[in-house]
Amino acid sequence: MFEKLKSGLKGLVNKVTTTELKPENLHPLLSEFKMNLVENDVAFPVAERVCDEMEKRLDKVQVKRLEDRKKIVEKNLREVLLETMQTNSRIDLLKAIQEKRKKGEPYVIVFVGINGTGKTTTIAKVCRFLNKKGYSAVIACSDTYRAGSIEQLEEHAKRLGTKMIKHAYGADPAAVAYDTISHAKAHGINVVLIDTAGRMQTNKNLMNELAKIKRVVNPDLTILTVDSLIGNDAVMQAEEFNKCVGIDATILTKVDADVKGGSALSVTHVTQKPILFIGTGQRYDDLEEFNPERFVQMILK
Repeated sequence: MFEKLKSGLKGLVNKVTTTELKPENLHPLLSEFKMNLVENDVAFPVAERVCDEMEKRLDKVQVKRLEDRKKIVEKNLREVLLETMQTNSRIDLLKAIQEKRKKGEPYVIVFVGINGTGKTTTIAKVCRFLNKKGYSAVIACSDTYRAGSIEQLEEHAKRLGTKMIKHAYGADPAAVAYDTISHAKAHGINVVLIDTAGRMQTNKNLMNELAKIKRVVNPDLTILTVDSLIGNDAVMQAEEFNKCVGIDATILTKVDADVKGGSALSVTHVTQKPILFIGTGQRYDDLEEFNPERFVQMILK
């Protein structure tokens, strides 16, 4: 994962380590690094911020030994990357679910995103994750438009041994979500996972429908699923969904196939919403909790 981003970071550290830390030397190196970041799916404003911060921090740093210089460069790069990934909020999902369980209420999560991001499979993975943690879940098929969507979700629910609530194709998606929450309350189920129709973020009518679902069910959490392989489109999707519908967190899918890795940096910084999980394969267990510190440590190895 993220081989190209790792390579670019390593290249910067090596070049800066062997260069006298003066503005006239740093600027061309960081300009080249900025382009490397952009080529690896880091949004341009984010790449610019990283390089500007590095230039400020390294300007006129006095270091005698080569090894000490390398440590200083790595330390500053780690700090800048972590600051870039800082968000306005941190979400402890299991703690939040537990709080609702104490009140005897289900925790409601709405999943949004466009077709092809792996949203439905991700919902199944989150369901498995919650089951392993001791929480019961029910799935709502509020995607009543895409052909085969009900059958696909139904198959996942069957494999997971989880209840799924559905209406007929063409039914009101908000009504399906509402009925699923009512079912959860009646049967003491801890979490409601609501699948919605995949839609282009530019389709205002469909985005308005998403907003309607949110008004009707008042979810505790709205999660955007983003395909990490689509590069800067991921940033545009995240910005648009956040503006039109409002999101609380993201899940990056197909990370196991992502050799670039810039989406993780960009989506977090642009939306100021945390990444909750990353999808690392096709199996239900291929879902990892996302930790910014661990991510930065990995790409700086």
